[in-house]
Amino acid sequence: MKMNVTPYHWEELSKKGYTLDQIFLLMLVHDEVDITSMCNASVKISMVHSSLLRKGLITEESKLTTMGTELLVFMDSKEERKIVKNKKSTTVFEEWWSAFPGTDNFTCLGINFKGARSLRTAKDACRLKFDKILLEGEHSASDLIDSLKYDVSMKKEMSVKGMSNKLTYMQNSLTYLNQRSYEPFIELVKAGATIEKSFTPKGGTDV
Repeated sequence: MKMNVTPYHWEELSKKGYTLDQIFLLMLVHDEVDITSMCNASVKISMVHSSLLRKGLITEESKLTTMGTELLVFMDSKEERKIVKNKKSTTVFEEWWSAFPGTDNFTCLGINFKGARSLRTAKDACRLKFDKILLEGEHSASDLIDSLKYDVSMKKEMSVKGMSNKLTYMQNSLTYLNQRSYEPFIELVKAGATIEKSFTPKGGTDV
């Protein structure tokens, strides 16, 4: 990939706080050049690499994020167009956060399952991790939300069927994101998996 820098490109980059050093290193990442040795040999290059991470242009594995890809598309364009920075939406994160159980204590189909753990934790850290996952471009916000809802619903259904609290084995929210525990459920949801509420207990029961 070649660097196509016109006066307009340079002006737009400056307005958005990007440097030509960052763009060049971003292009090397795009071309799958091993930049590890460069970073180890030069403090300046290492700092540029860190700035790409901080700005959300690459992942910790030195892969392009959606923002990084869009920036290179801008650089490759001969048309005069604006750089549109993706704004991290709090709305979709709040929807995911609300869907995550606060504790492992819950009621399902008339049965009360007692728990003793707090599952929703480290909200700010979870927000940062959530945004990073979206920037990677592999999964959408809907993927994360729908897979979480499926996971929680499945655990509750299994609790009813086995008369044992399965939600108590769920990871806390930050660990859930860090260990990418949502991924198997994304595949299940995309394959059309649903939860069948086949049990309809009469009256309330404590477990």
